[in-house]
This record gives sequence, C-alpha cells and structure tokens, in this order.
Amino acid sequence: MLDIAEELHRWVEQGRDFAVATVVAVAGSAPRRPGAALAVDTDGTAIGSVSGGCVEGAVYDLCAQALQDGEPVLERFGYSDEDAFAIGLTCGGTIDILVMPVRSGDRARPVLASALSAAARGEAAAVARIVSGPADLLGRGLLVRPDGGYEGGYDDGYEGGFGAHPGLDRTVAAEARAFLDAGRTGTLEIGEQGSRCGAPLTLLVESSVPPPRMIVFGAIDFASALVRIGKFLGYHVTVCDARPVFTTAARFPEADEVVVEWPHTYLERTSVDARTVLCVLTHDAKFDVPLLRLALRLPVAYVGAMGSRRTHLDRNRRLREAGVTERQLARLRSPIGLDLGARTPEETALSIASEIIANRRGGSGVPLTGAHTPIHHDVMAERTRAGRTPAGRIGSVA
Repeated sequence: MLDIAEELHRWVEQGRDFAVATVVAVAGSAPRRPGAALAVDTDGTAIGSVSGGCVEGAVYDLCAQALQDGEPVLERFGYSDEDAFAIGLTCGGTIDILVMPVRSGDRARPVLASALSAAARGEAAAVARIVSGPADLLGRGLLVRPDGGYEGGYDDGYEGGFGAHPGLDRTVAAEARAFLDAGRTGTLEIGEQGSRCGAPLTLLVESSVPPPRMIVFGAIDFASALVRIGKFLGYHVTVCDARPVFTTAARFPEADEVVVEWPHTYLERTSVDARTVLCVLTHDAKFDVPLLRLALRLPVAYVGAMGSRRTHLDRNRRLREAGVTERQLARLRSPIGLDLGARTPEETALSIASEIIANRRGGSGVPLTGAHTPIHHDVMAERTRAGRTPAGRIGSVA
C-alpha cells in the first residue's frame, strides 16, 4: 500500500473513499511482492498494480465490492492450467491479497491516513495490519515510527476481548520497528496475547523508508552514466571527488548531491546504513586505498571498485599493507560490475547496476535462458529456510 502512498495521500486529503488491495503473501513465481497495491475510488479510478496484469480485473471488482459492503476480504489467486483465460497467474505462482475499504468514519482510516502521510513526505514509518485472524480485526493497523512511538492498535473495539491483552500492541510495535530498521516489508506471525502466546495472527508489516544511498566516488564520465541509472533505480545519489574542476553540479545535473572533498574524509563524516552502495571509480591509489580501507569496515550493502585486473591486484596488495584483513577484502567487488562485455560509460553503468541488483536480491548473474534457478529470488525466505531469520519473521523482502 505504501508503494502508492503519494497518490493515496492525495485521495485522503480530498476526502475520497476508496478500497485498497494489497499483496500480503506470495508463493512460487509472481511479478509483485508483498506490499504491492491496487486502489479503486468510488468513481472507479484505479491506481497501482498487484500482479502486473494477471489478476488486475478481478481485484478491481473486489475493490468495488468492498466499497459497497464496507468489509475487508482476503482472497487467494493462483494459476489455472485448465483454462488459459481463467483468472489466475500465468507465471505459475499464487498470491494472497487483502482488499480493504477505507471510508470516512471507518476506525482504520486515521491510522492508514497517518501512514500514507508519513510515506508521502518521505519519512520513515511502518504500518502493521492484521491479514489473518479474528474477523473483527482483519485489516486493523498500527503505525510505528523510528523512535518506537506508535498510534492505532488492536485492543479497542474487539468483541473477543483483545482489550485484555494490551501487550499485543507493544509486541507488534517492537517487531514492526525491527522491520522498519531494516527497511523491509513482509509478514509476521504472532500470538493474540503478544509474543507467541494465544491464537495465531498474521500481520503484514509495510515499511516506508527514505531512498537508499548510492555514493559514487570519482567525477569521471563513467560516474555520470552511473548517476543516471542510480536515480532510475530509486537511489539518493551523491558524487564525491577531491578535484573541484571536475566535481561540479553542471557535470552531474541528476545527482542529489555533488561534494568536493577527499573521498575517505567524506565517508568518515556522512551517514550510511545496510542499504548503502559505494561505487569507487577513481582507480587511483592515493584515493582508493584510504577510502576502501574505511569502506570495507562499514556495514554497507555493497562496495565496488573500478580498475583493470592489474590495478585490482596492486590495489589488493596496498590494502593488505594498510591493514585490511582477508575477510574484509572478500567484500570488495573488483573489478566492479558483471561481465556484460561493456565498453561505453552507459554499458559499464548497466554492468555495475546489474551487480548491485544481483547482490541485493540474491541473483546469480547468469542468463535465465536454460537456467533452472528461480526468476524471483527472496533472500529473506532463503535465510528463513536456512535458519538464519529471527523467529516470527517470514516472507520479508527488502
């Protein structure tokens, strides 16, 4: 739902009633992940998508019906091999979709309005909605902010007695904040009394966070192409170089920031997180070594460095001499990018972006033709199967 927050926030501000359908779970291959949404207002206007076209018509009808009935509904869509024109996902997967009316006077509207407002302003926030459990709670939400504060909840207005379990709101808020800290959207299994006690509930936790950062070091022509593709992928892009004659806003008009400073000095003072990608295009030892010595110690998503294989070997030698460990050095993607045979700055930028995406999503980088690997990777689900995800968090995606 938060993926179309800007448009939905305008609808709320205009006082429109609407229904929003949100993907809450995916099994097998499917084009959209949990959190993807389609909304329909009382005039029949539709925004967003839940399946890339496979089931949009049927979901549109469910939204229209929910607006009339005023009741949320959870619906499953899957592939039908008996009738090629039947409603279903031709890609072979199944998706669960929560369809929820958002009308004036509905008790869930204020919480959703606050979540949409925060997301539309680019603020960090998470909304946790119950997608499986008592009918009276279906669709009810709780908004969680980075400082741990929250609004809304599940204790009031439930005939089954949730008011006797005030710990539920606190537990969900703590779990949702963990999703928010990681910038993840996914499902959460929890007991009705909080923690793992009581009848099971399933919640969808949607996180809205500021765009991840891409920091490009080296104000060269390859950097200009990488800035453009970084913006296309939704990154907040910074270009940094110590040479003022090259490091200008005129040369990088699409960058969010252009910084004239020694790269390692800038990296020491700027904020990075687990989603940040660092692309070192300077291929000059006086810049590279102090910068990479710091970068490889930071908890960022990706560190890549440009250069020939000879440059790579020489740089690795210098980094070892500077105290970089083998474990730290193993994080370095160098020479940067996937082997696409790239030559031009634009092709090279595509190569780098492809490696960043593969690293983020767990892709192999090999051609899909003839491969027997999944098209859509779910890194968190794979970690869950391997026993590396905290209990209670399933199906999360970045």
